[in-house]
Amino acid sequence: MEHQENHKKIGLALGSGSARGMAHIGVIQRLQELGIAPDIICGASIGALIGGCYLTGKLEHFAEWIQNLSNAQVFHYMSVSLTATGGVAHATRLMDFFSAEYGNPDIESLPLPFAAVATDLYRGREVWLQRGPLWNAVRASIAIPGVLTPVTKDDAWLVDGGLVNPVPVSVCRALGADIIIGVDLNSDIVGRRRVLTDVAAPTQEEMAEEEESEDEKAAGSEPPTEPSAFARFTHSLKEAAANFRSDENDSKPVAPGTLSVMMSAINIMQDRITRSRLAGEPADIMLWPRLGHIGLLEFSKASEAIAEGRDAIDRMLPALRHTFEREGDFRLSNIAEEQP
Repeated sequence: MEHQENHKKIGLALGSGSARGMAHIGVIQRLQELGIAPDIICGASIGALIGGCYLTGKLEHFAEWIQNLSNAQVFHYMSVSLTATGGVAHATRLMDFFSAEYGNPDIESLPLPFAAVATDLYRGREVWLQRGPLWNAVRASIAIPGVLTPVTKDDAWLVDGGLVNPVPVSVCRALGADIIIGVDLNSDIVGRRRVLTDVAAPTQEEMAEEEESEDEKAAGSEPPTEPSAFARFTHSLKEAAANFRSDENDSKPVAPGTLSVMMSAINIMQDRITRSRLAGEPADIMLWPRLGHIGLLEFSKASEAIAEGRDAIDRMLPALRHTFEREGDFRLSNIAEEQP
């Protein structure tokens, strides 16, 4: 049976979750294969970053690049700095990479409506960044508290948008989406007795292949006698990895490290806020990639996260078809019927 073409505006609400956000790549890829291209993209934290890559036409380039990064290179692009205030890294190299490789267009000039969600640190309110240079907005949205330094804009200091709106369905709705597909990266994090893996911090030998800290390079002088920011940060990361990988049969509990506490607190907060926000304003379709085994900074599992993003679409394909048809959009009808 033929149906009259009636394409609704599709909004993608890409949630926060750091390294788990590579699942967004798989979600977008699979939707494109099914003939569904978004009309509106809103992202919090890593969701804003992936949305930016898509809107600059560089998503596939980014996917290939991130899957080939070593742990040492990930930390290199984080730009850990002794002089960083409000965090231990400022991601200068990462932002420079995006600007050099993908350009830095104003959000207003992008081919689709886009908003990056950030949090006003002192007022506690969410901020929708819809104007100005794209990567400036993304940098504010990804500022994980305590890890990446806050970003100043006008009279505010902005941090990670996941603090207030982890899956920005409400933003998509405000921008005019008819059908909203939300992606929650943190649904299976809380409630697990122990996360099996988190980040594996690079060894000093691996880091020696990269540059020394930005501050030492800029100063051109003897390294400081006190522990470097990188040394302190990686020590905390190794604590986290060790604690998360503790044997389930250990009778003696191991106290969590600093980073473990901070990241676990963020996980809990984002999960609870997501549930609350979505209860009041649900997406038409929610995707829940199964990513509980991937730590917030475990970018080495990008390939696995991308594949899971694709699988999340396939698991929800009947619901996607039903939602589209209910709205009078039959783009998925024939495709869905062909699925095994």
